[in-house]
Amino acid sequence: MATWDDVRDAVAALPETFEEPQRSWRVGKKPLVWDRPLRAVDHQALGSAAPVGPILGARVPDLDAKEELLARLPGVYFVTPHFDGYPAILVRLDAIDTDELQDLVVEAWLTQAPKRAAKAWLAGHPDGPS
Repeated sequence: MATWDDVRDAVAALPETFEEPQRSWRVGKKPLVWDRPLRAVDHQALGSAAPVGPILGARVPDLDAKEELLARLPGVYFVTPHFDGYPAILVRLDAIDTDELQDLVVEAWLTQAPKRAAKAWLAGHPDGPS
């Protein structure tokens, strides 16, 4: 089970990131991960499947990566119609383990970071994602 402190620590370990108010993290002007409580329309769309607890929004590389996450860990990842066609996913923060969270944050960062920063980070982390 991950916490907001785990999110904060995962993002802080990456270059050129910062935290905005209301638990939103960016690299430059681009969003990485953010607190995304469900809205009334989300509850309507999800019905009884609407999760309770903290929800993290996260940028993903593309729609294929999003679908892979949804299929691989449906108890952790989900979406609402608001995110249809957009490369972002919602995460049950109290259901994701910290290793999975770390991977998600790194992938979000690699997707949004300046190419030079991502290339430098990958050079120093040979076991990181390719």
